[in-house]
Amino acid sequence: MSRAPHPDRETTVLLVEDDAAHAEIVLRNFTALGLHHRVEHVTDGETALDYLHRTGSYAAQAVARPGLVLLDLRLPRLGGLEVLAAIKGDDRLGAIPVVALTTSSAHADVEQAYQLGVNSYVVKPFEPDVFENLLTTLGWYWLRWNEQPRA
Repeated sequence: MSRAPHPDRETTVLLVEDDAAHAEIVLRNFTALGLHHRVEHVTDGETALDYLHRTGSYAAQAVARPGLVLLDLRLPRLGGLEVLAAIKGDDRLGAIPVVALTTSSAHADVEQAYQLGVNSYVVKPFEPDVFENLLTTLGWYWLRWNEQPRA
């Protein structure tokens, strides 16, 4: 039996991805899911933290607290592992699920991400159709099937 997300809540996904082609694939696939959500896209780690803390260019904006962060690890200005540490080390943000969505399959990155509290670690496949299928499954899991606490 399929269960809809809470009808009066829209889930915001924060996509932290500097590769324009990868971001486009994520945005296109998450849009196609037809679930009650929106995707906010930022291209570097510092901007991600500005979004989450409502500082910098986001200080005067009403930004939604994300229900999910999709985090690339190889980012300009501030790396993904540093962003992950900042999220999971903050009492106000630590409960937000963070999925590392990255090209790195390096054992050290996987180990460090889990030590810092990542909720899932997914290596982006090189084949576009496999990447699209992965994103569909990922989207359904985190936006429909996974139970999350209310903010």
